[in-house]
Amino acid sequence: MGNEIKLLDCTLRDGGYLNDWEFGKSNIVNIYERLISSQIDIIEVGFIDDRRPFDENRTIFPDTKSAWKIYGKLDKGRSMIVGMIDYGTCSIDRLEDAKDSYLDGIRVIFKKQRMHEAIDFCRKVKEKGYSVFAQAVSITSYNDDELARLIDLVNDLEPYAFSLVDTYGLLHKGQLRHYFDFACSHLKRSIGIGYHAHNNFQLAYANCIELVDDPPKDRLLIVDGTLYGMGKSAGNTPIELLVMHMNDYHGTNYHNSQILEAIEVTMLELYRKVEWGYSFKFFLSASQDCHPNYVNYLMDQGKLSVKSINEILGSLKEEKKLLYDREYIKEMYFDYQKRFCADSESVTDLMSDLSGRNVVLMGPGKNIYAQRDRVEAYLASKECVIISINYIPTGYDTDYVFMSNAKRYVQLCSALSEQKKKSRLIATSNITRTLGEFDYTLNYSALLDEEALMPDNPLIMLLRFLKRIGVASIGLAGFDGYSETAVSNYINPNMEYSYSSEEANNINEDTIKGIRKLELPVEPVFVTESIYETL
Repeated sequence: MGNEIKLLDCTLRDGGYLNDWEFGKSNIVNIYERLISSQIDIIEVGFIDDRRPFDENRTIFPDTKSAWKIYGKLDKGRSMIVGMIDYGTCSIDRLEDAKDSYLDGIRVIFKKQRMHEAIDFCRKVKEKGYSVFAQAVSITSYNDDELARLIDLVNDLEPYAFSLVDTYGLLHKGQLRHYFDFACSHLKRSIGIGYHAHNNFQLAYANCIELVDDPPKDRLLIVDGTLYGMGKSAGNTPIELLVMHMNDYHGTNYHNSQILEAIEVTMLELYRKVEWGYSFKFFLSASQDCHPNYVNYLMDQGKLSVKSINEILGSLKEEKKLLYDREYIKEMYFDYQKRFCADSESVTDLMSDLSGRNVVLMGPGKNIYAQRDRVEAYLASKECVIISINYIPTGYDTDYVFMSNAKRYVQLCSALSEQKKKSRLIATSNITRTLGEFDYTLNYSALLDEEALMPDNPLIMLLRFLKRIGVASIGLAGFDGYSETAVSNYINPNMEYSYSSEEANNINEDTIKGIRKLELPVEPVFVTESIYETL
């Protein structure tokens, strides 16, 4: 076969994760024709998934016949045209024989635990006459013995190529060379080897260059890329960089001007609608060798510092890391937050200070300032102790700051330090101190309502504590309630959470339910207007 290197573009397939494969017919045609004109060796034109109806504007279709409907009138040039199947999403009878198909090849992706059935499926695809690519996703989940077993199956199949897929962008140079060299040493010479990178560590291009500059001897090497790096999670290797490198250092004659035209005309507009590429959350997931959805879940809670997120990710079970389990990470989150502390001394001291007192709780809602006259009138009517929750209000002399949100604590560290002479800090045990001691520390788990939609609602947590120590009255100011994200809920926009209208309503109802469930001996007074009053 010789020392041959081919570039494969998978923009229309991998890029589709970002827009549900809805590129639009004109964009699909433009991308395809530019890739053909650039003489990219292999072009992947979409997913074949029998669960999806045909839509000429989307590059995901129910059968191979659909490829004719989208691309049939377009010249294939000298490129090999392939589709992809995620094993288990398309039955073999949805594939016409290759001699009747617009597609020359089929790439089949599969997870480690399904390798045997997937290779059997690949065999059936091969029998239909297609060039078959066996694509081992999440290659970093394989140890050497498992990879050797897979390669034995691949050797028996003898596909066109076998690809190492770095699904979560975890590979550094040393690891890449180990997997690649191991595969090459066990794989039959007749089988090409491919590499599909993701950019979580900004290494996708560097890793590809490592392979093309030191390719396997007497074996086909296939390297994947996409226009402008468009792709799942942190994106892929930009095909324009691979083309530039191949032309400059390997004597190829790809037409990069066509690639650049496709980027300028189509990709930049797509990027303005939905961004992709290297990002902080994908770096976090890759640094802990775990599925990015774990990071998404923890960051979406809006209550953890990065240090805390890293600690939770670092404690994930090895077998769970790359297979996302929402219930598992939810349990990990609450277990982490529930770190026990002996708080009897803090409870005794706060009871001594607050029992029988009039307390006003201040939240970060806009009405704390929009209706300041109401707040000041209430404060003037009685001697009050002011406790703010997870923020420091400007223009009010707070006696205590209650902190249950680790992320907000990190954001407010400097301000809390400056505030120390004016206000005492009550922190729950899920928060890690930055400097010095908290004035009071309360056991986080004792304040939760685990049956609630938001078990760690800070207002409910503090009300539960105030019930325990027996205050005379409770005023609520700045608890406006949640509205959908398009409407700002907070004084400080950095405090915003992302909620749909339905989610916001559910949280509001959950909060009212939580207040009623406490059966407080004194009914809270809404000093400023609140959605909670109307529910």
